[in-house]
Amino acid sequence: MAFGIKRKELTAWKERVSRGEIAYLTHFWIDPRFPGVKSVTKVGCADLERLEEWCRAHGLNPLYIHRREPFPHFDLLGEKQKEILQHEGLTEHIRRFHL
Repeated sequence: MAFGIKRKELTAWKERVSRGEIAYLTHFWIDPRFPGVKSVTKVGCADLERLEEWCRAHGLNPLYIHRREPFPHFDLLGEKQKEILQHEGLTEHIRRFHL
């Protein structure tokens, strides 16, 4: 279950993904498969080659990309989520979602 994002943020993310840009969308998220995880960052890009390169550059396996058209994305969780958000300068995501 996703919550904590505004429609405007989701629309902007979808637009950036569709343009082939790497786009980040963090939201609160609860899934019983991941106890203790309270948020997820979706890193999306319609250019799958670019998204695969992004994964490799961050030490992530591109096999875990959700190849769902029209918004393919990689889900970041836990410590790796915070580490990458810090690396990308997305401190507002960290603050807002209490990472």
